[in-house]
Amino acid sequence: MRDVAKSANAGFAQVGVDFPPPIGGLLKRSFDIVGSLTGLVLLSPLFLMVALLVKLSDNGPIFYGHKRIGRGGRVFSCLKFRTMVPDGERVLAAYLAANPEANAEWIATRKLKNDPRVTRVGQVLRKLSLDELPQILNILQGDMSLVGPRPVVRDELEIYGSAAVYYLKSRPGLTGLWQVSGRNDVSYDTRVAYDRHYVENWSLFQDIRIIFKTVPAVWMSRGSY
Repeated sequence: MRDVAKSANAGFAQVGVDFPPPIGGLLKRSFDIVGSLTGLVLLSPLFLMVALLVKLSDNGPIFYGHKRIGRGGRVFSCLKFRTMVPDGERVLAAYLAANPEANAEWIATRKLKNDPRVTRVGQVLRKLSLDELPQILNILQGDMSLVGPRPVVRDELEIYGSAAVYYLKSRPGLTGLWQVSGRNDVSYDTRVAYDRHYVENWSLFQDIRIIFKTVPAVWMSRGSY
C-alpha cells in the first residue's frame, strides 16, 4: 500500500508533459478566485480580529504555515492562524512518549482529541474552524480550492494507498465532503472514500452544495477538535 502511494505521488510530481489538469478546469478555478476574493473582502474584519487575538494570547507568531501535499504531489505551505504553542513539536513528542493511548490515536488519525499543544485561543478557533481562514490566500495563489480533499502531509498520503491518485488529481480544499459529513467523527478510511467519491463525481453544483452545507457544520462544530 505504501509503495502504491509513493509511486502515484512520484508519477504526478513530475511537472511536465503528462501532468493532468486539475478536476473542474477553468470553471472550478474561476469559481475559486471569485469566491475567495469575495470571502476575503467580507471577512476582513473577522480576519483582523482573530489575528489580534492570536497575537495578544502569547505574543507569538500570528500565522503558521504547515507543509502539505497539493495537486500532483507538489508541496506547499498551508496557512492557518496559529493555534498551538510555538514549541509544539517538542511538546507533542514528550506527550506521545508518556501516553501510549494518545500515541495510538495519533498513529491512527494524525489528530488528538486532547492535544497538549493547542492554546486556549486556539481551542476556540479550531472549534469554529476560524484557524483556517488564511487558506483563502492559498486559494488565490492556486495551491488550494474552495472545495476539495482536506490537505494532507506526506505520511498521511501514504495511508491513502491506491486511492492517493484521486487526491492528487484535485487541489486540496478549504472545505470538502469530509468536513460536512462528520469530520473527525468518521474513520480515516471513510475520509479517503469521501475524497475519492468527490473527485470521481465532481460538479460545480456539488461544490456549491458543499459550501452551503459547511455553514451549519461549522456552526454546530460537528467533529471539530
